[in-house]
Amino acid sequence: MIDIAIPKGSLQNQTLQLFEQAGLEVKRTEREYNARIDDPRIGKVKILRPQEIPTYVAKGYFDLGISGTDWIMESGAVVAKVTELHYGKQGPGKVKLVVAVPENLDIHSASQIKPGSRVATEYPNLTSSFFQRLGIPVEIQFSFGATEAKVPELTDLVVDLTETGSTLRRNGLKIIDVMLESTSELIANKKSWSEPGKREEIVAIETLLSAVIRARGKVLLKMNVPEDEIKDVIAILPSMKNPTISKLYNSGYYAVETVVDKSQVNLLVPQLKKAGAEDILELVISKIVP
Repeated sequence: MIDIAIPKGSLQNQTLQLFEQAGLEVKRTEREYNARIDDPRIGKVKILRPQEIPTYVAKGYFDLGISGTDWIMESGAVVAKVTELHYGKQGPGKVKLVVAVPENLDIHSASQIKPGSRVATEYPNLTSSFFQRLGIPVEIQFSFGATEAKVPELTDLVVDLTETGSTLRRNGLKIIDVMLESTSELIANKKSWSEPGKREEIVAIETLLSAVIRARGKVLLKMNVPEDEIKDVIAILPSMKNPTISKLYNSGYYAVETVVDKSQVNLLVPQLKKAGAEDILELVISKIVP
């Protein structure tokens, strides 16, 4: 049985949705940070700040946790990285930890920052290492949030996490460097990962979560195709692998099914119809397990 730490804050809604779609619904108790998952492989479930989760997993308080690449690196926690889950606050994709300065400054890279500049950030360790590599001494000011609002009165520049950069731009800042890209990661305690029994349970949970991520943006197309039209249909049909084709009993038709990107479907279906496909079905996929 494994104990799991789930992030609150910006990753919380996406994480809860992911677990629910994986058939591992996180049920909150009367205590805000305690939860449960009705699965025999899962014991304690806690909802905690993602900043804390890597350290708690490394110390063995939890066997498994989800946090961002940024917080894993900032904490310096030694954990086993099981897989990247590739989602953030707004959905799929990665966010960036960036260096930003007032847009009116003639500065275009972090290497141009003046020695002794004040840097506001929630990531003092990563920031310190970054500027040490550049050989630029800076004064690092820990920020408890709203970092972008502290320029120029309280600080000269910021190191902050952003998805689109829009909040920085609204506050008169421009991005001059990217320190790292971050996404949500499934991490495990190294001792738990080395134990065959717990590792098997961790891999089982990872399989379910990754299957949901893999299925997002995909649909299953099924259709019947006359025998003399099958080559034309196959020629325009994208698929993850080769499409599945089977002969229909006692007829001149084939049954064809394949997985395609949902974004292609509206353009693809009319082409398939024109090529001779009939009885076309578009089906939602909840999981894809390779």
